[in-house]
Amino acid sequence: MTEPVRARTRPGGMIRAAGAVVWRGEESAPEIAVVHRPGYDDWSLPKGKLKRGEHVIAGALREVAEETGATVVLGRALPPAHYMKGGRLKRVDYWVARAVAEGAPTAADEVDEVAWLPPEEAWRRLTYEQDAELLRSLFRSPSGAPLATVPLVLVRHGVAGSRDAWEGDDDLRPLDGTGRAQAGRLADALAGYRPVELVSSPSLRCVQTLEPYAGRADLEIRREPLLSESRHDPAETLRVASAVLESGAPAALCSHGKVLPGLIAGLVGGPDEVRLDKGAFLVVHRAGGRIVAADRYPA
Repeated sequence: MTEPVRARTRPGGMIRAAGAVVWRGEESAPEIAVVHRPGYDDWSLPKGKLKRGEHVIAGALREVAEETGATVVLGRALPPAHYMKGGRLKRVDYWVARAVAEGAPTAADEVDEVAWLPPEEAWRRLTYEQDAELLRSLFRSPSGAPLATVPLVLVRHGVAGSRDAWEGDDDLRPLDGTGRAQAGRLADALAGYRPVELVSSPSLRCVQTLEPYAGRADLEIRREPLLSESRHDPAETLRVASAVLESGAPAALCSHGKVLPGLIAGLVGGPDEVRLDKGAFLVVHRAGGRIVAADRYPA
């Protein structure tokens, strides 16, 4: 059964933070990172406040690296935590995150010890019940949701000005300033999933949406006509996306607002169509031959 699509929103008027349940080792016997903060004399999951204008995923990657020294690849999103801090509501977004490299923490003024513990020992070590319950619920999930998943990131191209104002072939309409900024922020977010295959509609605005990440990762973008508005065929386009999903490699696919709702419905299922704003994306997580989660993120 596919988990419901969760929209990772950015509500105004609250403190935003991000972190992760970071694990290493074998999935059957993982070790979980917990950090000691001398300023509070507590043990917590690695997390911290977002910088102004920072994508929530980029913030999670940065905070985890600063507090644990680990470079991670994100899995599925976990339920966010909400609590009051200094009279303001604070929201902390969490992900499952696998450590792929380890180093020394750089937030020495905030964290003086990192402990890698088996899950049960980790949740006993945690100071706050909210952290401990998040960890317990992850490992006692009745659905047996896995730690390790393979992502397919479905992206709607960034803002590209007005279709009516553009003269010439619409496939050559480029991103505008807003769209280019969205593409840069998307590159920051895609770094959390490390896609190694990039597939795009041949339309310039779609290709340009993936280009910042492609440049950073030194990857080519495969142009797929079936993802375009003019060549889109629902059954064939779904076949192409399903093949990418089933390849077993992390991937990102960029297409159009007229194409993606049907494609997402075909992959994820459910009675409602999921519509993405320009520059937004949805991450489909696959494990054991099935889709186990789908998380939606705004532009």
